[in-house]
Amino acid sequence: MTDKAKVVQIYKIVIKASAQAIWDAITKPEWTERYAYGGRASYELKAGGKYHHGASPEMKSFGLPDVIIVGEVLESDPPRKLVQTWHPLFTPEMIAEPPSRLTYEIFESPSGVCTVVMTHDVTETPLVAGMVKGNNDPVESGGGGWPWVLSDLKSLLETGSRM
Repeated sequence: MTDKAKVVQIYKIVIKASAQAIWDAITKPEWTERYAYGGRASYELKAGGKYHHGASPEMKSFGLPDVIIVGEVLESDPPRKLVQTWHPLFTPEMIAEPPSRLTYEIFESPSGVCTVVMTHDVTETPLVAGMVKGNNDPVESGGGGWPWVLSDLKSLLETGSRM
């Protein structure tokens, strides 16, 4: 038997917002539809709770299903840490991959800023790994991955507008 190497992608961003504001933007559907790729996320914020992310009207116009990502909440410690599985349903090939593990950690400083650390364990999910790291030109390709999502979250919370 061979051991497979663990593949983890880590993203960090500093946001001038409270930990609670960031937590709400990540977990509340009225916020999730306002940044990144849109769509409404729904969380049962308890261990074993369900997670799903619905497609925006624009995503549906491209033929994506009503629910584009599903998962399970593994750990919920508002407003500091959320651990979940993350399984996109974009294509039959992605559906065939196992769920990956996504962790959000929010560290608040006395100065009024927070560092958000997103750790995505994409071991054994090469299609997801390629998608979430983003493309070189997200404007042209439409795929900026987690760097683009986090940047858009930062813009929304700091300015009230998307990038």
